[in-house]
Amino acid sequence: MTTTTQGDAATTTRGNAGGTTTQGDADTATRGDAATTTRGNAGGTTTQGDADTATQGNTGTATRGNVGAAYIRVEGRDKVTGAARYAGEIPFADLAHGWLVLSSVARGRVRALDTDAVLAMPGVLTVLHHGNAPRVDTAFTGMMGVAPDPSTGLFQHDRVPHMGWPVALVVAETSEQAREAAEALVVRYDREPHDVAFSAGREAEAYALDGHMPAVVEKGDLEAELAASAVVVDAEYTTPEEHHNPMEPHAAAARWEGGRLEVVDSNQGTGWVAGELANLFSLDPASVRVRSEHVGGGFGSKGTRAHQVAAVMAATVLQRPVRVVLTRRQMFSLAGHRSPTAQRVRLGADADGRLRALEHRSLNHTSTVHDFVEPGATASRSMYAADAHHTASRLVKLDVPTPTWMRAPGEAPGSFALESALDELAERCGIDPIELRVRNEPAVGPVSGLPFGSRNLIACFREGARRFGWDGRDPRPGVRREGRWLLGTGTAAASFPTLAMPSTAALTAEADGTFTVRINAADIGTGARTALTLVAADVLEVPADRVRVRIGDSDLGAASIAGGSAGTRSWGWAVTAAAQELRRSLPQGADIPPEGVTVRSDTAEALGALARKERHAFGSQFAEVAVDPATGEIRVRRMLGIFAAGRIVNPLTARNQFVGGMTWGISMALHEEAVRDRASGGLYGADLAGYHVAAHADVPHIEADWVDDPDPDDPVGIKGIGEVGIVGAAAAVANAVWHATGVRHRNLPIRPDRVLAGGDA
Repeated sequence: MTTTTQGDAATTTRGNAGGTTTQGDADTATRGDAATTTRGNAGGTTTQGDADTATQGNTGTATRGNVGAAYIRVEGRDKVTGAARYAGEIPFADLAHGWLVLSSVARGRVRALDTDAVLAMPGVLTVLHHGNAPRVDTAFTGMMGVAPDPSTGLFQHDRVPHMGWPVALVVAETSEQAREAAEALVVRYDREPHDVAFSAGREAEAYALDGHMPAVVEKGDLEAELAASAVVVDAEYTTPEEHHNPMEPHAAAARWEGGRLEVVDSNQGTGWVAGELANLFSLDPASVRVRSEHVGGGFGSKGTRAHQVAAVMAATVLQRPVRVVLTRRQMFSLAGHRSPTAQRVRLGADADGRLRALEHRSLNHTSTVHDFVEPGATASRSMYAADAHHTASRLVKLDVPTPTWMRAPGEAPGSFALESALDELAERCGIDPIELRVRNEPAVGPVSGLPFGSRNLIACFREGARRFGWDGRDPRPGVRREGRWLLGTGTAAASFPTLAMPSTAALTAEADGTFTVRINAADIGTGARTALTLVAADVLEVPADRVRVRIGDSDLGAASIAGGSAGTRSWGWAVTAAAQELRRSLPQGADIPPEGVTVRSDTAEALGALARKERHAFGSQFAEVAVDPATGEIRVRRMLGIFAAGRIVNPLTARNQFVGGMTWGISMALHEEAVRDRASGGLYGADLAGYHVAAHADVPHIEADWVDDPDPDDPVGIKGIGEVGIVGAAAAVANAVWHATGVRHRNLPIRPDRVLAGGDA
């Protein structure tokens, strides 16, 4: 659906550009998202370093073929010169600063807050808490039809459900004054016994809950097929609690202007945040505007969070702008996390490796105030054919913060268990791991029975095997040595659903011959701004430098969030529709009027008409590791990922997305582990000194490339690439460690002490 108007000056975003980023590019995760780039694919060669580096073939003057050519980020210069400002840097007149006070107990009640002494401190303006804060309403349906986390309903009662629960907000003239006062605030609690101990042994008290997909799916007689199998793998796998650490901390400033609430925030969808704030504060949605022009990483954590609600509360009480920025330590409590998982996989196969039975059960924790499912078992539903196919994801409530979306939710931990079990099955059957996957390649969805939109997983494995040198691999474990090092190689498959969300876009042909795209997209470091520039330029058949893209403003209309690898696909669809309509609407042979010609598109109808299919991006992961059996040290020496992820709009930024995901997979396999102290209920080392991530010394030469795989049902051919890069990466590393040592590690991370213990400790 498109509409055409002349002189429609859709709202643009101004005043939200400028500032300085921290070390490197704020689009990059602290875990080293682009430590090494790669070489190879058509469309230009990258150089070592940041994806904002110029590449060959980027002239910006070609009128055709913009999509698929390597193109530097259109905002790259602003970022490296400090002109791009982030949410914590936008100036406001008369700005006050809020500092959250978090609970120091894991369960109980707030008995009293000694606010008088704090209110007398220099610069302190107010202390908000459950006794005086504005009331909010959490009884509404949030994003994707899911109720919002009641944690966003700040200061509504005296209950404390976990360590790090917000109990007060101190607001002062400066951030230094606010912090000093917040640290001086004495809060008295009535403590209650708490429970933070997660383990596979708690499955008896777990329950199934449908999240964004069904919790339990069953096909066939599992026990009968297992009994009839010549080879059975029955193994348990665990992944630890993991935390978001985007380079840019969570920050929001709120102010009232002419009866309208304006929030400048770092988020993954301004429309999402604006809608939830309107519901929380019972406001007319039209009276809420959220802006988020530059975002330094999100990974699923930057939705509606406590700091935004706190800023709005304080701005409402004080009637002046208030900014709240989370510290890195506070983010470990308030930004969400990936739940630990305990997974059991049972595979039954004939002697030739053909699967008869596949069972995948996954358990994760959630908070006592809100249910969040980490759907680890769903990773198995689309991967391999089996006569009996049973998958289930279950929850157990503990006194912990609510988990949330984290890059490849479900697929990242689930693929570790599934792809490790496949490797074990290949070993027992005496079959090459790639050949085993070929023999179990499904013709249709293994559970749904639906046709695949496209499925080029085997093409990824064949190309990856060729480039990695897999054919020369000795399958025997523990036989390759290089001095003190044992060497091994491993592989795993990757997949992630292809999604698209309804979106609207406006496109204006300006009188000066340029074009302006207005769409409420969120560029969280993926290069979405640049990708949409290229998409629009291709349809309009103009050079990319004649297209400007305005994003990150809820006033621009409804559009997809940046999540689920759906952003560029959803927005690109809307931009394509608008550009096609604009070409039909432009006056033939006539000058464009001074106010320009504007059209709007809405993809809801087109998406609703899509035929039902299994739609996924796929990939193959390869890793080589060196293990020192005397010290337990593991070094990943090289990695290769080959992906079938739709048409690649911009090879430069796409490759960095893949490499970033694979780097995170190294972190997941060897480093990341948040550990809760059962006595206090809090985390040990809730900072980047105590929570280990892969540093530059841990990141080897990583290659990422792709096979031709345009989606026939998408107008640009896009699938989505943000998440598939991490899927299977940890399993490839773990499988390589087994090949090096002959010891199977089923618990992540594979720490040196576990290597020295000779297995899972």
